Amino acid sequence: MRIMALDIGDVRTGIAVSDPSEMLASPICVLPSAEVVSGAKSFARVLDDWEPELLLCGLPLTLSGEYGPQADHIREIAAVISKNADLPVEFVDERMSSTDAKRKLREMGYDEKTMRGKVDMIAASIFLQSWLDRRSTQDER
Repeated sequence: MRIMALDIGDVRTGIAVSDPSEMLASPICVLPSAEVVSGAKSFARVLDDWEPELLLCGLPLTLSGEYGPQADHIREIAAVISKNADLPVEFVDERMSSTDAKRKLREMGYDEKTMRGKVDMIAASIFLQSWLDRRSTQDER
């Protein structure tokens, strides 16, 4: 099954997908959040191209792991996206994924300006890969 991860922000949404065997997460693109929420042609094309069976949305929990206003907001937005895309949605803790994405991009030689459009899709691939790894470990038990 192919899973599509969404790192939903106020302005941009980073998108990553898994391979069909659910082993590897890959960053795909970044789209304006308004286009993702409204189901615009740009997002519909991504859905058509990758044919996911599940949306995995990152939840910005507090550092103590609690749900806050931002997490509630993301859950509401994800419900709209899920309904428009006619796909089930699950959530995963995305704490520190953007920080990890920026670190990885810096290691690759990107500066703040050039990494700006890439951070969100890298962050989505990071929390998707963690989610896939946890599921794989649980399946081995």
